[in-house]
Amino acid sequence: MEFNVFFGIVFTDQKVFFHGMLKYLRRRFTRNLTERNRQRARLVSKDGRCNIEFGNIKEHSRIGFLVDIWTTVLDLKWRYQMTIFISAFLGSWFLFGLLWYAVAYVHKDLPEFSPTENHMPCVQNINGLTSAFLFSLETQVTIGYGFRCVTEQCGEAIFLLVTQSILGVIINSFMCGAILAKISRPKKRAKTITFSKSAVISKRGGKLCLLIRVANLRKSLLIGSHIYGKLLKTTVTLEGETIIMDQVNIDFIVDAGNENLFFISPLTVYHIIDKTSPFYEMSAETIKQQDFELVVFLDGTIEATSATCQVRTSYIPEEVFWGYRFSPIVSKSKEGKYRVDFSNFGKTVQVDTPHCAYCLQTEKEAKLKEKKAYDNPVFQLNEVNETKM
Repeated sequence: MEFNVFFGIVFTDQKVFFHGMLKYLRRRFTRNLTERNRQRARLVSKDGRCNIEFGNIKEHSRIGFLVDIWTTVLDLKWRYQMTIFISAFLGSWFLFGLLWYAVAYVHKDLPEFSPTENHMPCVQNINGLTSAFLFSLETQVTIGYGFRCVTEQCGEAIFLLVTQSILGVIINSFMCGAILAKISRPKKRAKTITFSKSAVISKRGGKLCLLIRVANLRKSLLIGSHIYGKLLKTTVTLEGETIIMDQVNIDFIVDAGNENLFFISPLTVYHIIDKTSPFYEMSAETIKQQDFELVVFLDGTIEATSATCQVRTSYIPEEVFWGYRFSPIVSKSKEGKYRVDFSNFGKTVQVDTPHCAYCLQTEKEAKLKEKKAYDNPVFQLNEVNETKM
């Protein structure tokens, strides 16, 4: 009897344990799925790519992509651009190879026509389609082995030689220039500009601020750098119109000045949360329930190439930590050198912070009232003469 009771208790405990475990896993899975779906809906990814899709583009608008072929080729991915590069060269070589074969065929220079010894071909040593393809390749890339060459017997062969030479230069210039331009695009320089993975909200200079850290991983500067932000959210107008991705300007400030940043070491930029800020109505308890996306931009001119570049990143409510500040990152060694420790670049430290901007303002007003004295004009002081005994 005791044996059955003991195993019944154990079985009940295990059942309760597994039931609680399944309930916890289900709740954790639902939370992760919700956060994952929310992250998928962001417009700008952490590395700056825009998550947007265009549909129902009219046919005449698509022709514009072909008219601006240079930008279209530069915007293609590497695998597509290399496919076009290889196809352009192979296609032009094979096309002109067919034309050279046609010239030899019409002039009866091929061996199947059994030309006489005194016969002077348009192109020497073209015996078939393969040799015509090789001659086309040699002509376009200006190799010139000296085994095959054009003679002065055929005007059409000379015209074809000039045409292929001109088109070959155009194809070479366009494709090689496109690859060189894609390699040296300013967006590659943006890969060495990094933002902190999260933003923090804490007091700075006696004001409640939203802070973000940005760093330049190269020693070469960005000239004329300027940083600003856009808050994207869904709003409903007074007329009842729903605006998705409504943009609100967010001004960021740097202690060294917002214009022409001396961007040699990591900078902490901050946005003051005052009555004009869209974060003013938010608090530590409600910010996670908000639906917004903060997109931050950094524009600058590359010192080495004088080309302009833009770096982008975004923050959603789950990536904004209320009541934290960034850990120190710059130190000075005994030798007098400044050292930047990037291991602390994204680390945060919890600090005492008001749970809303309105509370901080109320706290300041209360302290100011304590320091003030107020006169009551109705108050009268009656002096009492004390008599000494």
